[in-house]
Amino acid sequence: MAAETEDPNRRDVLVMTANAFAAVGAASLLWPFIHQMNPDAGAQALASIEVDLAPVKEGQAITVMWRGKPLFIRNRTKDEIAAARKTALAELPDVIEPAADTARVKAGKENWLVLVGICTHLGCIPKGQSLADTKGDFGGWFCPCHGSHYDTSGRIRKGPAPRNLDVPPYEFVSDSKIKIG
Repeated sequence: MAAETEDPNRRDVLVMTANAFAAVGAASLLWPFIHQMNPDAGAQALASIEVDLAPVKEGQAITVMWRGKPLFIRNRTKDEIAAARKTALAELPDVIEPAADTARVKAGKENWLVLVGICTHLGCIPKGQSLADTKGDFGGWFCPCHGSHYDTSGRIRKGPAPRNLDVPPYEFVSDSKIKIG
């Protein structure tokens, strides 16, 4: 009787061991196919960029490319910050995401505004980055294609654009450098 109870246990161990070897073998065969679906190094390099903000003086703006999109980075003046902060949320046409200025910038670095520079109406590039550009009725950006006006916080204030300019994920890695993405 004792021999009969040992055989099923031995058989169970052999079956489990064979199944484990089969699973490891299948995984090692499938791994190259799964790994080739990962993005290549060039795509991963574009996933995040670092931007040096030291050369950007107060009141100036720069445009950098990230993931094929223009990013607007503006070193706002105290007057631009004050104008953005005094706007009541009830005045903002973006009903989905009416955002206070403080929600669109990093605490302690309120002068730096980072936005995806694509109009949320039809994907145009708004004017307002250059000192000579028309900045619209609210001192921010103006999309001449269809007449959308954005304020100094990148919020839609007038025109057909349905929502605010997007804020990409970013963080300060030092006092004068940000990492986007």
